This record gives sequence, structure tokens and C-alpha cells, in this order.
Amino acid sequence: MEFVDVVRRRKTTNGPFLPDPVREEHQRLLMELAGRAPSQLNSQPWRFVIVEDRSTIEQIATISGESMTEAMSNGTFFERYKPYFRFSAEEMATRRDGMLFDRLPAALRPFTSQVFTARGQKLMNTMRVPQKLGEENRRLVAGSPMLLGVMLDRAEYRPGELSSFYSVFSMGAAMENVWLATVELGMGIQFVSFPMEVPGNWAKIESLLQVPDELELMAVYRLGYLPEEQRRPAIDWSSHERKLPSQYVFRGTCATPQAGWDEPAEAGEKA
Repeated sequence: MEFVDVVRRRKTTNGPFLPDPVREEHQRLLMELAGRAPSQLNSQPWRFVIVEDRSTIEQIATISGESMTEAMSNGTFFERYKPYFRFSAEEMATRRDGMLFDRLPAALRPFTSQVFTARGQKLMNTMRVPQKLGEENRRLVAGSPMLLGVMLDRAEYRPGELSSFYSVFSMGAAMENVWLATVELGMGIQFVSFPMEVPGNWAKIESLLQVPDELELMAVYRLGYLPEEQRRPAIDWSSHERKLPSQYVFRGTCATPQAGWDEPAEAGEKA
């Protein structure tokens, strides 16, 4: 697959994976490509832990599902991320960012405009939407053949110092390499983020993974091979739109948006 096509096809996997274990040669390739990312002074601050043990995956899945239920029940999730929720294709086409909730149970659709109000929160809790989403999240994580914990060396990751920015930047580059490689390998990947939303739950995962004091657990991802066709869950969202270059690129100064680049570029011939 051409590199430009890989970048354009990269996406987050919201649905289930095949139960097949991730082949060791693919695990090795993903880790090699992660290690080839750029880093300040070649510091290579990233560390990874590959998790295939079913008991550990099940425990992390339970923590993730319970975290999602709690964060959505008490309203903290919707309050924190309400700038990114879209409930119509028209809004998504205009904003071209955030998450489009284009699949909802019929009973919830008339109330999307109230989702950020006390009444909307009460309605969702009455209909047990947080529990439904939490259980769906638990099943997705539990059904993953592999989890990947991403850590930073605390010798490099020192919050408040410039080295912290460098190390986080490098970790992002390493994970982008992994993410792009999954496209080529017929795999999917998703950030297991909800344990971060509930105080104390991230520490439980650190304990399960036996993260030593000299490392900081920054993220956990679930990975696996994609089925030919994926069924969408009852409540789902998509994020296929991207801002046009005229919305985020400037020419000369930040007062002049770039014009004429909103159509996809051609890769062109190699030099």
C-alpha cells in the first residue's frame, strides 16, 4: 500500500476485533517501527508492555467499562468534552471536527439537544445509557487479543521541564508509526482512555501491569485484526471528517489562510 493511502485510511476502531492472536512477527514489526520514531537527542524515552494474558485483559476491561459508566453517569464526561459532540451531518460538515453521533436508539434521538443539561443527564441515567455504554466498552476491551501499554522514562518525562514536552512529542511520533502500520497489517487500534477519567482507576492498571517507579504509564491501546465487515454498536460515533487546509494552514502570517489547497493533493512522482 502506498504511504499516502495508508495515512488517508488511518482511523480509530470502535468495533470488535477478530479473536485471532496478533502474530508475533507483527508485534515485532510494530515495536520496531515505534522505535524508529524521532526523539530529542535520540533519547528514545518510550517503553512498551505487550499484554496478551486473558486474566489481565479481562481485569483492565472491567476497570475500563466501570470507568465509562461512572464518568457518563455523573456528567463529568459530557461536561469535559461537550465541545466535540456533533449530532447532525450538517454540523459535522461545517465544523469538520469532533465526533458525529449518527447512531443512537430511537428513544434518545429527540433529546440530543438536551444531552448537556441536568434533564438530559437524568434521562440518560433513567434509560441506563451509561451502563449500556460501559458494558459495550468492557466487551470491546475484553475481546481484544492484545493490549499495548505505553510508558515514558521518568528520567526524560519531567513535568514542568522542557524535556517533558520533548518526551511526549516523541511518544506521539512513536505511536503514530504504530497506528499507521496497523493499516498495512489489516489491524485496528483504539485508545483505552476511560480509566483516566475516574480518579484512582489508572493506578489500578499501573498495578496490574507492574509499572516500576522509574516509568510513567501514559496510555493503553487495544489492538487486533479487523473482521471483513464490522457491525456497529447501538450507540456509536464516527470521526471521518477532517478540517480543510484553509481552516488550519496559514501563508506568510497567521492573518492569511492558505487558499486553493482544499482539494486532496496528488502524491506526484518521486524525485
